[in-house]
Amino acid sequence: MTYKPGLRIAGKGSAAYQFQEHLRGVALDGDGLIYAVGDSSVKVFSDDGEFVRQWATGTPGFCVSVDRGGRVWVGQWDQVEIFDAKGHLADTWQDPDRLGLVTSIGFVNDDVLLADADARWIRRYDREGNFLNNIGAQHRKGGFHIPNGVVDFAIDRSGILHVANPGMHRVERYRPDGELLGHFGRFDGRDPAGFPGCCNPTNLALDAEGRVIVSEKAGPRVKVYDADGELLAVAADGLFDAAAKNMDLAVGSGGQIYVADTVALEVRVLNRQTEETP
Repeated sequence: MTYKPGLRIAGKGSAAYQFQEHLRGVALDGDGLIYAVGDSSVKVFSDDGEFVRQWATGTPGFCVSVDRGGRVWVGQWDQVEIFDAKGHLADTWQDPDRLGLVTSIGFVNDDVLLADADARWIRRYDREGNFLNNIGAQHRKGGFHIPNGVVDFAIDRSGILHVANPGMHRVERYRPDGELLGHFGRFDGRDPAGFPGCCNPTNLALDAEGRVIVSEKAGPRVKVYDADGELLAVAADGLFDAAAKNMDLAVGSGGQIYVADTVALEVRVLNRQTEETP
């Protein structure tokens, strides 16, 4: 399994399709549109990288996710803003007693899961915004060990959460009720199958076949594992500036990986190669 760098979307600058200071999150909707969040805006691109539209967020966004109904959720400090597909604000969720910095958002059936990097837990709510339970609170460190300041997770087709726990050099699997089901990963600064440094992987996503795609920092790279934690590919190494970290990920229906480059402020597309691909 190999990957080839493809499209470069957005970038640093003052044009409408660009970001000036921050790019923090990337997501796809069911039609393949690409949503990127940074500064205080959401920018939307077609699957071939053409700029479609943008809209402002109330405060800077740290993550973006699109639900099955096409609503766009943006995680921020102390709140989540929810927009329709055209960018009109539909709702704002706040939970002053619990919600801090929201760095990842996912959906299981009728529940919404919000990664709270301030508490270092994942908060589970129903669709009306009623709190149900925490995930990760049972760790001996009081929550996920995140020296990078970000909690990131993805949800597979069975509704199981896969969570990056970088300070423990592993990916953990949870039921929505908070039960830990297992994990994979180990510290290793030489073997690419392991996770190097103080705290990797930083971010992750899942493809349609259940493969786990992760990003790392210092140095920044993207890797692909099977569901059991066996390394399948180093999808990108040496492609990003050495200072890039907390690179959010999304995966397209064709297996292409979308990487939020936090230094170049662009979405880099890594295309999965097949035997027929020239």
